[in-house]
Amino acid sequence: MSKIITVTNQKGGVGKTTTCNALISCLSSMGNKVLGIDLDPQGSLGFSLGLDIESGFTIYDVLKGNVTAKEALRSIDCGDFIASNILLSTAELEFNRSGREFLLRDAINDIKDNYDFIIIDTPPALNILTVNAYVAADSLIVPMVPEILSLLGISQIKETIDSVKKFFNPSLEVSCILLTKYNKRMMLTKEVEEMAGQIADQLGTIVVSTKIRSSVAVAEAPAHGQGILSYAPKANASIDYSAFAKMVYLGRFK
Repeated sequence: MSKIITVTNQKGGVGKTTTCNALISCLSSMGNKVLGIDLDPQGSLGFSLGLDIESGFTIYDVLKGNVTAKEALRSIDCGDFIASNILLSTAELEFNRSGREFLLRDAINDIKDNYDFIIIDTPPALNILTVNAYVAADSLIVPMVPEILSLLGISQIKETIDSVKKFFNPSLEVSCILLTKYNKRMMLTKEVEEMAGQIADQLGTIVVSTKIRSSVAVAEAPAHGQGILSYAPKANASIDYSAFAKMVYLGRFK
């Protein structure tokens, strides 16, 4: 049975895509069968994995019902992938029929048991795409940077999570909050970390002990069509993501 994990935060620039990329790579290197799904119209996850996101079928085609999820699969070095592109930006207007919250869950139902892990990237917004990702998921990982505005992004998703749990997916859980771009020498970091702990309590989760340290390699890797782990395996961020992926694999967060 697969474990479906959605990486989410309505604020952009907090490391959602990098976290997805790292998890796909790390979990695959552990011998797991992994599927990545990009639900962000920007298509950054597919691009960072070296795919031409303008060719082939995408998650937009799947959600429209034009092709099956199996037909949209693309092979990557660390598993399978369903890409996204700018066409998905019309989702809020196009997907307006009853039951639209279940489009993704229903679309991957036939293939999900082929994988050990399914990792879903989400847009920086609380829209129908994000709701679909929550409905399809077993758990959420919430990355954030140690900044006040990033905290606001997390506090605002609580209402969406609560609504999804109440009406669509009662078993959904928040696995953890993951601090990214972490620099313990910055004075604000400790203060925000404490505030993040308070929000974690409200979400019924924890701020995971492993922090993803700042690294220039995180910004450089996508330009080379590589994930952070393959581009710079000895970078601080790569070491930290590897440790975090082991927690995800074991399902034990601390």
